[in-house]
Amino acid sequence: MNRTDAAWVAGRLTVGTAVRILSRLRVYGAERMPMTGGLVVAANHFSWGDPAALGTASPRNLYFMAKVEALRVPGLGEFARSLGAFPVRRGESDREAVRMMRQIVRDGHALGLFVEGTRQPGVLGRAQPGAAMVAINEEVPVIPVAIHGSHRWRFWNLAPVSVAWGQPMTFEGLPRGGKGYKEASLEIERRLNGLWQWLVEVHALGRPRDATPPT
Repeated sequence: MNRTDAAWVAGRLTVGTAVRILSRLRVYGAERMPMTGGLVVAANHFSWGDPAALGTASPRNLYFMAKVEALRVPGLGEFARSLGAFPVRRGESDREAVRMMRQIVRDGHALGLFVEGTRQPGVLGRAQPGAAMVAINEEVPVIPVAIHGSHRWRFWNLAPVSVAWGQPMTFEGLPRGGKGYKEASLEIERRLNGLWQWLVEVHALGRPRDATPPT
């Protein structure tokens, strides 16, 4: 067990337990995630609490890409880095972040990306090309994951949060370059929207435990 794996064990026992209790976290379809090999987890992003919710819901350790400002926050930054998080400079070309994304999946790990690039106001935004770029160039699957409820979560309003996992997506045959990345990103976006709309309906029904996310 390396340091990152050890940090995840500790994080699941502490932060993970707190997330499950405070957010009444419910997870659907996590068995769809392959347990070996490099892959990209592509999720939507509403709240500062999403990384903790997604990490808790994930059967595998996730190497998150995070904005550089977050990793500079005392305490939080050190903790995130211990879990394998790495920085990206938003709004500009960051070749080192791209290199890290590709290396993570090449090494057989699970890369965690919030594909919209920044937090959204309670509705899904456009998927940026990062997940598609890594998947196409490294020939690894993308697992779409929708998060719902975190946009309402506050310390004084502990709204329930749910996470739904989609089926792995592959993009064989798509060209490496802007055209292929755009086509794959649109498909990722479509699948995320379907999962998120399903979660909206599941919440309206009281979040039955035996519900199955759409394929």
